Amino acid sequence: MLYTVAMILLVLWILGLVTSYTMGGFIHILLVIAIVVVLLRVIQNRRI
Repeated sequence: MLYTVAMILLVLWILGLVTSYTMGGFIHILLVIAIVVVLLRVIQNRRI
């Protein structure tokens, strides 16, 4: 589910860049948060 959310945010971010429609940088902030969460999950899975 986390990867699905990350992919949706990535698509919305690219759409925002292409159409020059960014909701005040909100999509960019969500994308950064999603990337951080995915990286933390990957790091935690390698420790186990």
